[in-house]
Amino acid sequence: MIRSSIDLMLKTGAAALAKNFENRDPIAGQREILARLVVAAAVTRFGRDHGFAELAGEPFDRLYAEFRRRVPIRTYADFWRDYFSAWQSDANGSQRLLLEDVTWPGRIPFFCETSGTTAPTKYIPFSREMFAANKRAAIDLTACYLHRTPRSRLFQGKLLYMAGNTSLTDLGNGVQSGDMSGITLRHRPFYLRPFVAPGMAVSALPWEEKVVELAGLLLSDRSIRGISGVPPWIILLLQRVEEMGHRPIAELLPNLELIIHGGTSMKPYRREFDGLFPRRRPHFLEVLPSSEAFMAFQLPGEDRMRLVPHYGAFFEFIPIEDLDEGGTPAADAPTVPLEAVETGRRYAVILTTCAGLWRYHIGDTLRFTALSPHFIEFTGRDRFLDRFEEKVTQGEVEEAVARLNQLDGIEVREFMVGPDIGERRHLWVLAVGEMNERSGDVLGRHLDATLRSLNADYATFRSQGRIAGPRVVTVSGDVIYRWSKEVRGKLGGQSKIPHVDPTVEGEMVASLAAFADGFRPAGSPTASRDSAPRAG
Repeated sequence: MIRSSIDLMLKTGAAALAKNFENRDPIAGQREILARLVVAAAVTRFGRDHGFAELAGEPFDRLYAEFRRRVPIRTYADFWRDYFSAWQSDANGSQRLLLEDVTWPGRIPFFCETSGTTAPTKYIPFSREMFAANKRAAIDLTACYLHRTPRSRLFQGKLLYMAGNTSLTDLGNGVQSGDMSGITLRHRPFYLRPFVAPGMAVSALPWEEKVVELAGLLLSDRSIRGISGVPPWIILLLQRVEEMGHRPIAELLPNLELIIHGGTSMKPYRREFDGLFPRRRPHFLEVLPSSEAFMAFQLPGEDRMRLVPHYGAFFEFIPIEDLDEGGTPAADAPTVPLEAVETGRRYAVILTTCAGLWRYHIGDTLRFTALSPHFIEFTGRDRFLDRFEEKVTQGEVEEAVARLNQLDGIEVREFMVGPDIGERRHLWVLAVGEMNERSGDVLGRHLDATLRSLNADYATFRSQGRIAGPRVVTVSGDVIYRWSKEVRGKLGGQSKIPHVDPTVEGEMVASLAAFADGFRPAGSPTASRDSAPRAG
């Protein structure tokens, strides 16, 4: 009864919030956000270094021009060197990090730990203002969902949140660091706790144990109506539910109405979701959160995400052709604000945030497909397959696997691709289902043909013999996850298998391929021996 009353109250307020969201002017909002951020940070060390007090009250065109002139584009390494490292210390073997009035006014209470594949762990500042901004984004998304889905019973039940590691590290002086999803879950508002599962005891379990407990929870608690997580982990969870329940997922979870997914493209996994829900599908909504800011989400009835530039971050964009060969912009690279973006172009994202990141190169790229609203498609990380100057994007890689999964007898569950420097070709490691009926050479030919159709540079280089045909190694899904756990030390939650190897020389994909070789039965053929299509 209480849940029904709360549900009715939420739906009553959802219409007003949704209308407010739809009526916001993103361009005007971006102008206001930049002005507020500059004024707020004028008292900080960063603000004094860049003369922010002199910019207060300037009209946007003049403010933005001067802001770009005074503040260089920075990477994380730049921020760490110039501002963060001076405030790090060690005490009794424990790391301490205290940023107070450094790049944002007041003390930064949280740091989101993001793993570096070729660098140490990054500590991304996460202020109380950013926490509040993310909460507003979640409320707006929920309101729009309830308004556009009038029969929803989501808040008559619970949302299962597949968070990462929820244990937080004490950095001293009341400051904590950890996985962003763990920070969000541990410090969620008290009034949301009855609507979120699982409890903290389950959330803190090791990943393999957590999946089993979450599957059991889904089978035993029919009030769970939504799941939020990364696509491959959601699939893994639903498959475990089927294994434990011995029936199709649609029968086992008849009340499941919403799946919120993000962190990696849905394209390679769509076929598996279709197989899990052959008739009645829940609603699927894609989100693009990051440790730096909440950037985009999808509304019911729309097939793409909208950029949502309303939540404490000022956006700038750099065409990817202006990045260097390592995917990094120059400090003075030409940028455009939201009002000057064009459809069809692929941009690197530069953020200025209410957590004290200024013109920060976050490493994500996107493409605008419309400007009113600002519909986008996430096109992956700035790093792409370009070791041989072919510049194949992560979006093209994921599209190639998605098309592979459309063929009968093929089920790629997870994958990674990177350069094989010595052989001048791409090395693909595909985690395939048990029913895969195609050999590595057939898979390689399909991938090769798709990339030729998607990328003119790749097609030219292949026809000229400058790149050899791809090498394909097939493994089972459990092997690729075991490698991630044992070699990378990361599994589950918000940790994802990189689809494009982020290392310069292809060390990561080579490591995975070598690890996979150790699990082949004696005498079995290796897909890598004969899977390279000839050049031309």
